[in-house]
Amino acid sequence: MIDFWLSAGLLCLAALSFLLIPLLRGRKAQTEEDRTALNVTLYQERLAELQQQRLAGTLGEEQLASARDEAARELLADTEGADHVRPARRLGRALPLLAALLVPLLGVLLYSHWGAIGEVQRARDFVAQPQSIEEMTARLESAVQSNPDSAEGWYFLGRSYMAQERAADAAKAFEKAVGVAGRVPELLGQWAQALYFAADRQWTAQLAELTEEALRADPQEPTSLGLLGIAAYEEQRFQDAIGYWERLVAVLPDEDPSRQAIEGGIARARQQLDPQAGGGAAAQTPENSQLRVRVELAADLRDKVQPGDAVFVFARPASGPTMPLAAKRLTVAELPAEVSLSDADAMMPQLKLSAFDQVQLVARISRTGDAMNGEWTGQGEPLASTTRTLQHLVIDSADGEKP
Repeated sequence: MIDFWLSAGLLCLAALSFLLIPLLRGRKAQTEEDRTALNVTLYQERLAELQQQRLAGTLGEEQLASARDEAARELLADTEGADHVRPARRLGRALPLLAALLVPLLGVLLYSHWGAIGEVQRARDFVAQPQSIEEMTARLESAVQSNPDSAEGWYFLGRSYMAQERAADAAKAFEKAVGVAGRVPELLGQWAQALYFAADRQWTAQLAELTEEALRADPQEPTSLGLLGIAAYEEQRFQDAIGYWERLVAVLPDEDPSRQAIEGGIARARQQLDPQAGGGAAAQTPENSQLRVRVELAADLRDKVQPGDAVFVFARPASGPTMPLAAKRLTVAELPAEVSLSDADAMMPQLKLSAFDQVQLVARISRTGDAMNGEWTGQGEPLASTTRTLQHLVIDSADGEKP
């Protein structure tokens, strides 16, 4: 904020100039006034001297009158312009000096009370592109602290927490958003979802109330439909899961990246209801849908990483949503390493390797422990989720360089 205070200082100097310049001019006015007073005194002495000469008989009446006129003209010539500077004396010196001291002080005090320097700084922070999700979360936390009545701030903070798998914190943020904005169906669905994951996927009466309330207000509320489908699937109520997810797919746009994942969940639920349905799809069991991959670190990166840096090895859909289907975590110190990924490593029960025909293997190094963002990465070409041969991944590129 140095530019702000520099501008404010220049404005203060401009204001002070209006006060100090008259004071400097007042000094000149004082000099002129003193000279005028001296001239008047000399004029009066000259008149007294002429009067004495008249009484002594050395001057006649005409000579006296002529000498008086001459003295008067000299006085007028000496005092010409004095009336233009005389008002400056009336201002005095104390008042401008006092104002010069009080103006900056008063300005700082008033701005500290009514100013918005904090909001200006926060606005600048949000204009700058955040370098990580942690930085974005910190900005949102600061925003809701300064403006706790912002439902949008609490909502986006909750979404940020969910992206970092901080479900308990996200639940509190969504609860705050509901408290500010009211019982909005979308917020109720997000709140319920956060509570569900914060409770280690345990269904509760509160979750049932929240999702039912959301769907009463909006029968197509997507988060509630997806959450109810997940809960039904995990409780092996596969028909209910299919019903909720089909309602969800019906309202999703064709280009929605999560559409393929939901359809995969529906297919998986139908397979559970009838293992013979779907032909070859029934043969895709957790044991068959297992990928083996050897992960290595490029030689030119060994001096750029630390032994304790996290390494995430995961499989994601070859098209559609980019969330990991199955993942395992290592450290740089363990490389090279061979890992296997299967349905047993699924990040979410309804999104498993066996539900996708084509997947992509990715290995990412993240110093912050964030699986979605890191410093270095390596990824393979799309392959069938039933591939049996050992795959090789080399971490050799800055994260984000490869598509």
